[in-house]
Amino acid sequence: MNPIDEPNNALLPSGFIDLLQHEAEAEARGIEAVMDVFAQHGYERVRPPLLEFETSLLHGAGQALGEQTFRLMDPESRRMMALRPDMTTQIARIAATRLAASPRPLRLSYAGTCVVVGVPGREGERQITQAGIELIGVDSAEADAEVVLVAAEALAHLGVEDVSFDLSYPALVQKIVDEAGLNAVKRAQLVHALDRKDATAVAELGGSAAEILTRLLQAAGPAGPALEVLAALELSEAARVLADRLREVVAVIHAHAPELRLTVDPVEFRGWQYHTGVCVTVFARGQREELGRGGRYLAHDEEPACGLTLRPEVLLRAARPIALRPRVYVPLGAERTRAAQLRREGYATVVGLDELADYRAEAQRLGCAYILSHDELTKL
Repeated sequence: MNPIDEPNNALLPSGFIDLLQHEAEAEARGIEAVMDVFAQHGYERVRPPLLEFETSLLHGAGQALGEQTFRLMDPESRRMMALRPDMTTQIARIAATRLAASPRPLRLSYAGTCVVVGVPGREGERQITQAGIELIGVDSAEADAEVVLVAAEALAHLGVEDVSFDLSYPALVQKIVDEAGLNAVKRAQLVHALDRKDATAVAELGGSAAEILTRLLQAAGPAGPALEVLAALELSEAARVLADRLREVVAVIHAHAPELRLTVDPVEFRGWQYHTGVCVTVFARGQREELGRGGRYLAHDEEPACGLTLRPEVLLRAARPIALRPRVYVPLGAERTRAAQLRREGYATVVGLDELADYRAEAQRLGCAYILSHDELTKL
């Protein structure tokens, strides 16, 4: 075969990458640190499969994920299967089936890999990692606030600084738009204008809701001033209930974490296909991408639920560097008891496999920071 025509066995599909030694270990340790915080708050870990039958994975709220889903044929059953693009709906399935008899509120946590396709702005990221929590069986401001507070603690544990939680309520905007009584064409145009934050177009297309929607567009910003604008608006009774819920969630969060930075974007609804209540997006200063997102939704059988999913590959770029285990070179024939003690103390031991004239040079070649010599630890 012509060398030019030979396949490149190192070439990976677009959107998939290898994580090498230090990167993979740092990610794993970072995820476990986050999961440990979740466990401390009573969230019990579950592990759904990467692959499910399409009819199961895309059932109910999962229908909104159809365009993001890789599909393939099961060679045994001849049924279509799908790779999960998101783990939230899988947790909802587990809660409604395997854990249907478990007492509510049900607190579950999870971490794993997802495969996505066709996500605008993230075409180069087809394999992503998720770590999150779901609080199932309760519909209250306290539950909405809890997932934010637990996530904030997990980020603080990793050393992520200047974190901001951006709250939105897609159902509130949808309610106001519905009440405007627009025909299908004008409604679609108005939704598009809101999506683009085009105040001029919103004023022209909004009909009876134009003034309210324009003021909501202008209200985006720190939670305090934004909620003052919401409180001053003349909303219908149904819309006021939704606005009050947002205010209650902010009040609960600030009661427990007054220093936490909260912003409110009253008209943000992009990407919230199956959410029904208060939603949250997590940002950190200096990071272009969001660190996570979540919100309230209806799980299987219309059971109320809320949750938040973090993206470890993004948040670890914003976190302080993960301290890896210092490597110690243990020459061939050295006392293994001392090496075992070092491992218990948090070191990684690299045992030599050959008799060498210069063990220090070998230790440095293998990336070790220390060498064990006559049971003494020596820094290189």
